[in-house]
Amino acid sequence: MEAPCQKIVWDVLPAIRAVIAVELVRRGVSQTRAAKMLEIAPSAVSQYLSGKRGYRIEFDDDVKKSIGQLAQDLREGRVRNNLVQRICDICRQLRDEKDRCGKDQSRCSPPPATGSKRRRSNR
Repeated sequence: MEAPCQKIVWDVLPAIRAVIAVELVRRGVSQTRAAKMLEIAPSAVSQYLSGKRGYRIEFDDDVKKSIGQLAQDLREGRVRNNLVQRICDICRQLRDEKDRCGKDQSRCSPPPATGSKRRRSNR
C-alpha cells in the first residue's frame, strides 16, 4: 500500500517542480538560474525539461495557472522565503480538487505512473 506522503514525494512534488522549471525556462530563465530559484540541482532541471523526471501527472487549468503564477513570481523576484509554502499551497489545491470529485475518483486521479507514459522524445 502506498502512503499519501509517498505519492506526494515521488509523484506530485516532482511534477510541480517540472512544470515550474519548464515555465521558468520558457520565460527566458537559464536552467542554472532556474535550479537556484527552485533550490534543486541543475541536473534535476535538465531532467524535468527532457521529460525524464516529473512527467507523471497532468494538472488541470486552475493548478497550471497557480504554477504559472509561481513561476512568474520567481522570475520577478517576488518569492523570497516562501517557496516551500507556495508549493504546499499548490499541493493543497490539488488535494482540494480531488476531494471535490466525490465518489468518482477515477475522473480526477492522475494517469498511472508508467515508464513510457508522457515521456518526451529528445530527437
